[in-house]
Amino acid sequence: MKKLTLSLTLMITTYFSSAQKPKIGKIISNDPSLSTLIDVNSQLEILGEGFEWSDGPIWVKDGNYLLFSDVPKNIIYKWKEGEKITEFLNPSGYTGIMPYSNEPGSNGLTLTNDGKFLLACEHGDRRITKMPLAGKGGKFALADTWEGKRFNSPNDLVQAKSGHIYFTDPPYGLPDFVDDKSREIEYFGVYRISPDRKVTLEIKDLVRPNGVALSPDHKTLYVAQSDEKAYILGYPINSDGSVGKGKLLFDASYLNKEGLKGAPDGLKVDEKGNIFTTGPGGVIILSPQGKLLGRIETGAATANLAWGEDGSTLFITADMYLLKIKTKTKGANF
Repeated sequence: MKKLTLSLTLMITTYFSSAQKPKIGKIISNDPSLSTLIDVNSQLEILGEGFEWSDGPIWVKDGNYLLFSDVPKNIIYKWKEGEKITEFLNPSGYTGIMPYSNEPGSNGLTLTNDGKFLLACEHGDRRITKMPLAGKGGKFALADTWEGKRFNSPNDLVQAKSGHIYFTDPPYGLPDFVDDKSREIEYFGVYRISPDRKVTLEIKDLVRPNGVALSPDHKTLYVAQSDEKAYILGYPINSDGSVGKGKLLFDASYLNKEGLKGAPDGLKVDEKGNIFTTGPGGVIILSPQGKLLGRIETGAATANLAWGEDGSTLFITADMYLLKIKTKTKGANF
């Protein structure tokens, strides 16, 4: 095991100085207002490469570093400016509880509201876990079943100011995908974990729910659907944390028809309510009303993103890459 871990680590390339970091991609403007959010002449910096599938980035303010998943490798990596990319947690999402697929590791990551604990969606062990960042105390399952039935493969999650946690549960991590015999839940749902750890199925009519995010006032839950119906949807959040009827904000399907590859996956919101979501071609930037403002073309299948550093840097996980780009806005509630 140690030899295998070492060989995987040596495959990862880390770029240190600004002069050394190669740049890729470009900005595509669909609306003049995009220039108030990002320099249309800017490019993406490559911070590291050689991952199998990078996903789920989250910025840790107390320490000034980024954590992100390599789902197939079952590892959470740590990036910090001026340092090598190192393993933070291995295994990250699969400890051998049951037979599993080629995507066994952690996927979406977030922090608790106090910033002291890491919350993770674990594909392989099919659960949501919580662990202290300081290393005091072990990781434990926050939720692994709904009504006594084991989840499919939790994918992404977010915690509201109220303490409620929302997460998606598509089939992407299951060994035989939709037809996997170990499936116990018929829905590919969006769930809520209340502060007292009660699990509620909030949305059950989506076929491939994926990324989740919250509006700046935490009154709207955004959900990305990775499907032929490539949607970004918004759901009102009630005072008790439950979710109301959703509405379609943006249909990205036409971008696939125009030749752009990919589907909506992870998403984040800036302080003005603009939505930055991965999707066909890279990152799609939408107004709070769902109007397409522009795109960040990454040149690779793009999984997720996170605000970091002073809040205006956007970190992006795209296939084998860890990327970043400076913006003119800041992440919501950063």
